[in-house]
Amino acid sequence: MARTFDPFRDLDRWFSDVARTPASAAMAMDLYKAGDSFVARLDLPGVDPASIDVDVDERTLTIRAERKSDAVEGEQRWLVRERPAGTFARQLTLGYGVALDKIAADYRDGVLTLTIPVAEEAKPRKITVAHTGTATQIEGSVDEG
Repeated sequence: MARTFDPFRDLDRWFSDVARTPASAAMAMDLYKAGDSFVARLDLPGVDPASIDVDVDERTLTIRAERKSDAVEGEQRWLVRERPAGTFARQLTLGYGVALDKIAADYRDGVLTLTIPVAEEAKPRKITVAHTGTATQIEGSVDEG
């Protein structure tokens, strides 16, 4: 099967490869909705929990963490080094329907879990329809013809 040349697709692929940063690779994330909350789970293995910083400014949630490189005694010659070290950051833009003051964070077994609840005013609700007035009976004659 011959592959057609598409310069835009190839250029887009190249830009996405260039734009891929070690920070996003070091902070793989799953995001899903569970009930009335959004849950983000970020992989942060080998990170000291004291180095994790989560803050919200306006509608931007920023997660920062630091992974220190392993100290190796004596002379060393790296053969493979794929575990990134340093400070990593990831930002999420939050919508207006979340409760910013109720965001919770938990770090366990190398996974940071953020629970972002939906704001009460953004939850769907049932509107009761009030009924006023009385029932009206229509009277008339029956034409038998």
